[in-house]
Parts: sequence; C-alpha cells; structure tokens
Amino acid sequence: MIRKLILILMASFVAAPVLAVDILSLWDFSNPALSEQRFRSALGTANGDEVLILQTQIARTYVFRKDFQKSRQILRSIEPQIRSAGAEAQVRYWLELGRTYASHQHPPESQTPESKSNARMAVEKALTISREARLDGLAIDAIHMLAFVDTDPADQVKWGQQALSLVEASNQPEAKQWEASVRSNLGEALYDLGRYEEALGHFRRAVILREQGANPRATRDANWHVARALRMQKHFDQAFAIQLRLERESEAMSDPRHYIFEELALLYQANGCQERARHYLARAKELAD
Repeated sequence: MIRKLILILMASFVAAPVLAVDILSLWDFSNPALSEQRFRSALGTANGDEVLILQTQIARTYVFRKDFQKSRQILRSIEPQIRSAGAEAQVRYWLELGRTYASHQHPPESQTPESKSNARMAVEKALTISREARLDGLAIDAIHMLAFVDTDPADQVKWGQQALSLVEASNQPEAKQWEASVRSNLGEALYDLGRYEEALGHFRRAVILREQGANPRATRDANWHVARALRMQKHFDQAFAIQLRLERESEAMSDPRHYIFEELALLYQANGCQERARHYLARAKELAD
C-alpha cells in the first residue's frame, strides 16, 4: 500500500525572497542522481545563500538514495556558514538534516527513539524559523516531516486539519501547491482510523487538484485513493470502474503499479471471482518484487 504522509503550516502576507535558482525545476524526484548533477551544475553560477541552498538539495538527493551518512556529511560541511545565512538557507538546512533521521526512505526498524528525537529537534528548528520568516511552503514541509515522527493516525489527522486551514489561509503560491498532498495525507490518516466517508471527501478534492496539474501518475494515485475508500464502503461497482480505468491508463503509459493490481484482486475476491483475484495478486507480486 502506498503511504503519503502529512504536511502543513502557516499563512502570511510576506513573500519569500526570490532566488535566481528555481530549486523545484531542478528536481527529478524519480532520479536523484540526475538531480544532483543539475544542482552541482547550478552551483557554477550561484552566489551567497544560493550556494548553501543548493548544497542542502544535493544532501537531499542522498536521502533519496538512502545514503544518510553522506547526506549528513554534506550538511556538516556547510554548517558553519548556515549560522549567519538567511532564513531560507537555515530552514532548508534543518529540514534536510531532519530528513536524514526520519523520512519515508527510512525502514521502520531504523526509527528508534534517538533517531526520532534527532529528527524532531531539527525539524522543529526549521518550523520555528519558517514561521518567523513567513516562508509558508517550507513551514508546511516542516510539518510534513514532523508527521514522520508522530506516526499515530490520530496525530496525523490533527496535523492534517491544521495544515488544511493554514494552506487555505495563505496567499503564497508555495503554500497553495501543497493542498493536494495535504488533502491526500489527511484522507489517508482518516482512512486508517476507519473514517471512510470523511476520507473520501478529501480524496475526491485531491483528484480535482491533481487534474489541474501536469503529473498523470499523481492524478492516477489520487483516483486510486478514491477507489480504495469506495471499496471499504462496499461500493464495489464504482471502485471497479476506477481501478480498471487506472489499469488501462497505467499500462498505456508503461507505468503499471502493484497497488492497482492489489486493489483489483481485493475487488474480485469480494465478488467471488477467485481466479481473477489470483491473476491480479500474481501481477502485483511481480511488480512489487
């Protein structure tokens, strides 16, 4: 099952400083090595805090590659300059340090009380600075990271509800772009608590928001969440229609996903079609292995 944890925070009327480097445009989250190359290339024309910010993103590429020690090594190399840097560089430093201790890249067995404590310390510093500087998008990222520390679904509902109200109140594009993720994460936490109707409302809104973007996989994932919640409410025909469409779309894009096949297996089991259920379970296992 995919798991998309929670995000959040702060509305303001003060825009973040404009950097010459567009960090988001350099990221390819499916290819961290390529992203690192782009960030290192951008270092050639960067100045001041931009150099530090790019280094934090290079460190993050190693989190995606599960090389947490390398990530911390890079961050340690810029720590002396961070102390006198601007707010954005400071926030990004503490965010990435926190990610080296807790993130979706970390296996559950690695999440010891010590690692969670280290993550909380770093991310709370990022949150404090981002609030003071009115960097709403980064503040949301900080709360997203705190959700990897506070993993109980009830805590995640609390964070998600706070996130949603603050995203809606903010006038900053960097905050507004988080709404689909906030909705999805809040819906996921509600789903885990068995509050399927509430979850479905957030999942449906996330679909609308994803459809306004340019990421077909994210749109398919949002629809997958809707169909899964419908299955739990025993609306099997509606769930079937969505999952079969997602199967066709993902196959057409050469991007099949094991969780689509897992849901189809569960739907066929519910309908008593054991042969079809076994077929989809086998396909899911092939992709997951």
